[in-house]
Amino acid sequence: MTSTLPTLLVLDADPPPRLGRLTGRARIEHTDAAGLAGRLPGADVLLVWDFTSHAVREAWPGEGPRPRWVHTASAGVDHLMCPELAASGTVVTNARGVFDQPIAEYVAALVLAVAKDLPRTLELQRERTWLHRDTRRVAGTRACVVGSGPIGRAIARTLRALDVTTALVGRVPRTGVHGPGDLDRLIARADWVIAAAPLTGQTRGMFDAHRFGVMQPSAVFVNVGRGRLVDEDALAEALRRRWIAGAALDVFASEPLPADSPLWGLPGLLASPHMSGDTAGWRDDLGAQFVEFYERWAAGRPLPNVVDKKRGYVPGH
Repeated sequence: MTSTLPTLLVLDADPPPRLGRLTGRARIEHTDAAGLAGRLPGADVLLVWDFTSHAVREAWPGEGPRPRWVHTASAGVDHLMCPELAASGTVVTNARGVFDQPIAEYVAALVLAVAKDLPRTLELQRERTWLHRDTRRVAGTRACVVGSGPIGRAIARTLRALDVTTALVGRVPRTGVHGPGDLDRLIARADWVIAAAPLTGQTRGMFDAHRFGVMQPSAVFVNVGRGRLVDEDALAEALRRRWIAGAALDVFASEPLPADSPLWGLPGLLASPHMSGDTAGWRDDLGAQFVEFYERWAAGRPLPNVVDKKRGYVPGH
């Protein structure tokens, strides 16, 4: 008697994942956002390869069975969580571990670029203008990294290697990690305030007019977490009024950032298109991670990176 293979449903994005190692071990089906709701009842596993899509959140409510396991090829899970999924018995995992060091390197690059005034240097080069000026020293400055997960910890390690005194803020205070009650005090002393927290009900809009008002005028704000951690109107006001020295955003409340967004033209703002974790071969790394997880799941072994669906992130760090 032939055993029935589990059905693996992939919410596609281009290019698709490389899942050749699962040939003969799973019945692999593909869908787009429009077809997801109709295909969910027949799937044992859902791979959210299109991690920019909100299709899971929209398709999950409804009658019928649902996958036993959902894996998203991203660190954040806010794009797929809904009350029905959170209340279900479905296990949700994420891609924690793939993006940690690349994002940390990107943050360090932003800090160095701003301190050394590299954007202005490139502008002057295009203008064929020789303009000598002083730049900032990075060693000896202070950073506050908000988000104590693997990405935040990697950022802290990398900045400390540049001799930046770095404080880490998490949801719960513990050894080496400050709690939310210390946040205002820490950002008031920081030269670099770096957002790397997951998007949850507690963190949504946490960087608002109050927080930008607490920061010192020489501070630079960096966001590599989620766009909706920030009140973008408040940030715009802070930059226009020179309450802070600058900002570097890799994530935005609306992506892609519309061409007519006023954020493009703000003084002292560096904008990049959600690319801080994307280094050469990152899609292959995501695919290989999922295949490894699938093999563990098929063998009945515990899955890594299990998300606490109520909190919205992987606990225990």
